[in-house]
Formats: sequence, structure tokens, C-alpha cells
Amino acid sequence: MKIKNTYNLLLLTCLTLVNCKELETNSKSAWPEQTNTTKPWTRWWWMGSAVDKPNIKSHLIAFEKAGLGGVEITPIYGVKGEEENFIDFLSPKYMDILDYTIHIADSLNMGVDMVLGTGWPYGGPQVTPEHAATQLLVEKYEVKKGATINTTIEPKDKKQHGLASLLHVIAFDTDGNATEITDKLENEKLNWQATNSDYTIYAVFSGKTRQQVKRAAPGGKGYTLDHYSTDALNEYVVPFNEALTGFDGKIRAIFNDSYEVYGTTFTPLFFDEFKTRRGYDLLPHLQQLLDTTDNDISNRIKSDYRETLSDLLLNKFDIPWTEWANSKQYKTKLQAHGSPGNLIDLYASADIPECETFGSMPYDIPGFRRELEDIREGDADPVMLKFSSSAAHIAGKPLTSSETFTWLRDHFKTALSQCKPEVEDLMLNGINHVFLHGSTYSPERAAWPGWKFYASVNFNPNNTIWEDVPSLFSYIANCQSMLQSGQPDNETLLYWPIYDTWGKNLNNTLFFQFKIHSLDEWLHDTPFYETCKSLMAKGYNTDFISDQFIAKASVKDGLIVLPGGTYKSLVIPDSEYMPLETLKKLLELKQAGAHIIFEGLPESIPGYHDYEAQNKELSNLISSNESLFKPTTDLYIDLKTANVNPETLVESGLKFIRRDIDGEKIYYLVNHTSKTIDDFLPIAIGNKEVIILDPLTRNVGNAIVKKEDDRTLVKLQIEPGKSYILKTENSKSQTDWTYYEDFISLHLKYKEGDNIIKAPIKPIPLTGTWAIDFEKGGPQLPASATLDSLKSWTTLSPKAEAFSGTASYTIEFNAPEINADNWKLNLGDVRESAKIWLNGTYIGDVWSAPFNIQLGKLKKGTNELKIQVTNLPANRIRAKELRGEEWKIFYEINMVNKDYQKFDATLWNPMPSGLLGPVTLTPLKKTLQ
Repeated sequence: MKIKNTYNLLLLTCLTLVNCKELETNSKSAWPEQTNTTKPWTRWWWMGSAVDKPNIKSHLIAFEKAGLGGVEITPIYGVKGEEENFIDFLSPKYMDILDYTIHIADSLNMGVDMVLGTGWPYGGPQVTPEHAATQLLVEKYEVKKGATINTTIEPKDKKQHGLASLLHVIAFDTDGNATEITDKLENEKLNWQATNSDYTIYAVFSGKTRQQVKRAAPGGKGYTLDHYSTDALNEYVVPFNEALTGFDGKIRAIFNDSYEVYGTTFTPLFFDEFKTRRGYDLLPHLQQLLDTTDNDISNRIKSDYRETLSDLLLNKFDIPWTEWANSKQYKTKLQAHGSPGNLIDLYASADIPECETFGSMPYDIPGFRRELEDIREGDADPVMLKFSSSAAHIAGKPLTSSETFTWLRDHFKTALSQCKPEVEDLMLNGINHVFLHGSTYSPERAAWPGWKFYASVNFNPNNTIWEDVPSLFSYIANCQSMLQSGQPDNETLLYWPIYDTWGKNLNNTLFFQFKIHSLDEWLHDTPFYETCKSLMAKGYNTDFISDQFIAKASVKDGLIVLPGGTYKSLVIPDSEYMPLETLKKLLELKQAGAHIIFEGLPESIPGYHDYEAQNKELSNLISSNESLFKPTTDLYIDLKTANVNPETLVESGLKFIRRDIDGEKIYYLVNHTSKTIDDFLPIAIGNKEVIILDPLTRNVGNAIVKKEDDRTLVKLQIEPGKSYILKTENSKSQTDWTYYEDFISLHLKYKEGDNIIKAPIKPIPLTGTWAIDFEKGGPQLPASATLDSLKSWTTLSPKAEAFSGTASYTIEFNAPEINADNWKLNLGDVRESAKIWLNGTYIGDVWSAPFNIQLGKLKKGTNELKIQVTNLPANRIRAKELRGEEWKIFYEINMVNKDYQKFDATLWNPMPSGLLGPVTLTPLKKTLQ
């Protein structure tokens, strides 16, 4: 009998262990496996390429330990006094270091990307004038009837002498008739008589922009490259073909930065390309192209010119560039913004489209700090961000990356809490592969603050925020692991009518850049923009589509099929210009059963060639298919007819993005409002169980839901600044999510006479004596102190005012006599991040708004709370400059502030530091609904 009981006990124990193991496995299985791609990466500035193997190794180990998945190497200008350590780009020594970097990164399961050059944009010593960035130069001469011109034809700009090539000399009479007179030149001298009219003569040169590589590293200086020429590209990669022998597949991706090849309006074969692509010879219309009046014909020819630049950039450079990289088993990563081309097509030409943000955006989150003296206004417009992710989605590219946090605050002044909502807005708009901007290589021998790139933020161990940066990186990785899963789930396409921009006069420029810094010039106040904003506000997520991708579309079972997936509808915003072929294709798609919704109809085809006849055909096409082209009277009713339903949870103020995994939905939800959202919120998929995943803590549980046929209501409690991920399923796979009521709902009972009174429990202040001990940082550790009330540690002493680093705050307190299931610790104002211990047990860290954390249960009687706080490096750099210690020892741009003026920290006031409070405890009680 004893043996049987023992057997039963062992069996029960085994079953219990199995059940526990299953529970643990289920809990973990809700999160995808982390890879180096799900983690954030960083752009790694190599100053002067003055790098060595020991420091390379230590940097990579620190990066990996903090939670980075890879690096993108960008060599730039050097540090004064380090000249003997400079390494020329692509030299044997450089390639040896690069090989070592890849080896160490691989051993740490990290990836390595690189720029195909130094600084930016592409260029260098191998770029000859023939293949350098080119501009159209035109010199103008007036000749009266009967007069003779006898002059040397050369550019007025003497800097173009020896660089510019004369291509054509064309004479226009007063009626606009053109005569080529290039053959009248003898040794660059024109001797020609205007016999029957006054003439305007245009001498057309292929000139050079003379732009040099910006921020070039040693061995990387030279002209920037002609980005409209495959011949130029092929010559440019010759040194790389040799240097990268044996590196095939070892580098993850080749990066190309934002298009900053300024004023490049031409390429030597432009006129031939124009004639082939636009269907007419541009030279006889040169006078109309250069016309400075805002008239229809001139604007049409300018539109054709701009479209040709776009075609050349895409087909002669970006696509061949990706083909070259792929031939060596590298991916490509491209920032298309700033280019003079169709952003959607250009982004989509790369394996990984990449956007960027610049500056600081506002948020209503309580406790979120955005001091005006420390910021430059940001331009992270969600519509702009969606150009890159849309290109990835419609082209079937799984990753969209971002250059993240550029100039988020001034140098030494960026807190982790200020990073979080900014990166959330990126992820909410389709970015799922974050790159930090950036991390500067700084050797151990460099005195604090080490080597610095001229633009902030600097993510490396010399920055005090490195103390808690693993938590930011973990948060990003947790989010990205879900946002890289499955497929995008945007059901609606929105056509971008780029010809409405190209067809304008645009101050007579032929080179118009679609920049993130000039959205007012081409994006804001357009029908496209207004429609997109309206769709997003009502809970519809969209992807943008170009004319070229409409041409690739087909229809199956009423769905619009693109290389990247299917869509239920396509919205055409009101536009003036549309190519005839695009309208024909839209008609074909609609006749095949696609839901094409017109907000307006085009008035004209773009461009000049045969435009009158094409406009007549356009008009006939619309009138003969009036019922199919009828503009909508209610966009949202038409979307419902297409079975496109909004996510009405946006009415709560939440932002969202949605993905699909084999029919199940993933929702990333963020609360950037000023209020806690505590309610049953609807998701547009019916009769489902829902898992809640907290990317901040990795907590997982099944939500309380109310099931309906066409939607599911999910119980959510999201404080301002918080985010959750929801994942739908048919049956519960996790333990139940724990919901708490706080002091607003919880009451304390007490007796007043014969009556029992229920009073709200307010947060309980932690009062008493705080012991503060400075643990690490510099320039010197201040003396320990005690505080009866919390205040900035900068007020304690001159040493404390100058100190940047970490200090611990300790207090003992008696547990309140309240029967709570949990206790929430609210730290109030934290400058800037904190780690928490309760009674010697580590609880977690607090680094973003809201600055609170759940402690669990308190023990009866006395409890000890330890809070380790880390501030920013701003006060230390201020003190260093006040002492007259020079640290700005960098070539070229050296150091500037957020406004690109001279950096001067002596003008700053000390930044409040430490735990400012008030620190409070709030009792929590579990609730079932």
C-alpha cells in the first residue's frame, strides 16, 4: 500500500510538473523568438576610421549586452590628434578591420551593414568628373535680326571651365522655331548671323555640381556620384568589387542614405533618355522648358523633365544598385526621401526601405517633458512615414527600417522616456526594424565624453542613459518581434497623384526634392493628405500606391492583388493629373470586380506629348464609363460595401496598427492621450479570444472579452504612455490577465457615529528620511546625504551640481494597514530613469511615463525601498566647459547644437537630477471585469 501511495504521489508530482511546464511553455510561446533582426540596430560612426580590434570587440560586446542586434558602419571625418591612427577607406588595413568586425559580430549573433562609401552621399576618389553629379547648364545669348554673333561659347561660371561639356547650341526665332547651330562652332567660337529674325541662342552644357562627399572619412573624399547613370554606378563599384572579394554574404545589407545630391538636374545621356521615355525631342522645346512664367505648356514640359529624372534614378541607379548588391548576397537598405523621384517606387526598389525622423514631436502624456530650449521641432508626420512602409507592403518586402532619434534633443539631453513615444509612432506607421542614430566609436583611451558625432543622440557606454538603455532596447525588440510576424493587414490602398506636384511651376525648378523637411511644399494641404488623415482618424489603415504598382495589379475574387499581398479597396483622391494608362488600368480592375473608389476624377493627362489628343481620349473614357467612374458621395459607405470595416477603438484615443498571422490578428495599441483608458474596446474581428502582451514587461495573459459576430470587445486598462499588443485566437492558451482597480474605485471603510462611511483611498505619500548615496559617474562622486523631502540633487553641493551618473535613494516605511492584492509605486518626477528594490528584492526598472511599477505585496511592519536613479550627462558636460576643458576636437563640422550653431554648454542651467517625487503608494485590488 505504501508503494502504491508513493507511486501515486510521484505520478501526481510528475503531472504537476508537466502542467507547470506546459503553462510556462504557453506563456513563452505567445512571444516570437528573438533574433538579431527583431532587436534594434545602430548606425556606428567610425571617426577617421581610427579603430582597432580590442576596442571594436569591447564595443560590440557592450552593444550586444545592451540588446542591440547589429551595426551599420559609416566611416566619417576624424579626431584631431589621432591622425596617425586614421585608416584609409578600403585599404588592406581597413578591410582587415572590417573582416574582424564581422567575425566578432557573428560570434555575438549580431549583424553588420555598411555604407557603400564614407559620409554621404555616394562618392569618393574613384569618381571622375565624367561620372560626377551633373547639372544642366544653359547660357543665353540675344542676337538682333541681321546681326552676327561672334563669341566664345563657354560657361560664365569659371569653375565649370574644364568640367562642363558643350552639347548643343540652339537658336530660337521670335516664333519659337528652333534651329540647331552647333555645327557652326569652330574651336568653341560661334560665328553666326541672324538673317531673318531676332534670335535667342541657348548653349546647353553638361555641367558639374562639384559637390563633394559630406563628412568624408580618410580615403573617401571626392566628387559625389551621378545618380542617373548605370555607367557611373558600374565605375563606382569597381574598387568595392575588388575590396569585397571574399565578403560575399558576410555583410547583411548595403545602405544608401537620404538623397542629398543637390542640384543634380542632368546626366550626359539625358536628352536621349528623355526622347525615349517621353516620346518627343526636348531640344526644340528648350525655350518652353526654361520659361519662367507659370503657364500650362511650360509646366507640362517641366513635369516631363521631372518624371524623367525619377525614371533615371529608379531604373539607371537604384534598381541596378540592388541587383549589384544581391549578386554579392547583400541586401539593400535605401532612404528614398529627398530624391527628385516617386518615393513609393524608389523605396520599393530596395530590399529594406528606410525612413527617418528628425527633431522632436509633441505628446499629451502626463509627465512627458519637451522643453522648448532643448528641442528642434520634429517632422515625423505619420503620412510621410507611411511612404516607406507602404512601399515595403505593396512590394512584399518584410522589413521597413528607420533612422531613429536624430536630434531628438540637444546633445547630452535625451532621456529614454523621450525616446519611447517617438519610436512608438514609427512602429504604429509600419516601421519594424529600428536603427538608432546613432553610436560613435570611442576608444578606451579617449577622455570623457569620448568621441562624438556632431548630431545627437549618442547611444554608447559613455552616455549615462546606457545604464538603463537595455530596457528601451528590450521594449523595441518585443514590439518588433510581433510587428515582423505574419503579414501587414492594411485593407485599403490610397493612390498618390504625384503628377499634381510635378505639374506645378514649383518656382521654375527642374530638380524638386520630396524631402521630409519641406512637407508644406508637396504633401500638406493636398487632397491625398487630407484623405489619408481622415481615413486614419476613423480607424482605417492604408498603404499608398503609385502608377507603376497600379500597372502591376490584378484582381482575384474581388481583391486587388499586388506583389506584397491583397487589398479590398483602392481609393483615388481628387487629382488634376493622371496618366491615361493609369485610368485605363483602373477601369480594367474595376470591370474585373475590384472596389475602386473615386473621390474625384482627373481633369487631364500629365506631360506635353500629344496631350490634347490624350485629354480627349481621357474625357471619352470617363464619359463612356460614367457609372464606373462616378465619384463617391460617401467614402465610408463605399468602404463598407467593399467589406472594409474601421477599427473604432480609435474613438478612445488609442493609436493602432494591425497585422495578420494565418487569419489571426495582431494589434499594437498605444495610448498617447492624457487619460487612462479603462473599458471594453472593440476590435474588428468577431468571436475571438484575445491575448494581451505587455512589451514593457513581457507579461502575457488572456483578456476578458465579450464576443459578437462581427467584432470582439476586449477589456483593456491602458495608462497614458503605455502600450499593449493583442493577439487573437480561437481558444484560450494563456492564464488569465490580471486586472486591478486602483484608488479611484477602491474605498476605505470607517465608522462615523452609527454609519459606515466609504471614502476613496488616495495615493499614500512615502514620507520620512531618504538616504542618498552616489554610486558611479563623474567627474567626482559627491558625498552621501539625507533628505527629509525630495529635491534635485544638484542643490546639494557644487560637486552634485556637476555630477552625472547614478545615485541610490533608500527609505524605510511602515506598510499601510490596507488589505491590498498589489501595490503600485509611483515615483512622480524622475530624472531620468530608475531601478527599484523592495526589501532587497529587485522589482524592475522605471524609465518612461508613467513612472510607476507594481511592487506586489508589502510585508507587515517595516519595508525598505531602494531606488537607484540615473540622470543625464548634461550637467557634467556643462561643468567641464565651465572649467574651460576642451573636448570638441573633431575635424570638419566639429560640434554644433540642435540649431546647427556653435555648441556651448556654459549657457545651460543645471538640469534637475535624481528623484524629485512625490513618491506614493497606491493599493490595488484584483477585479474580474
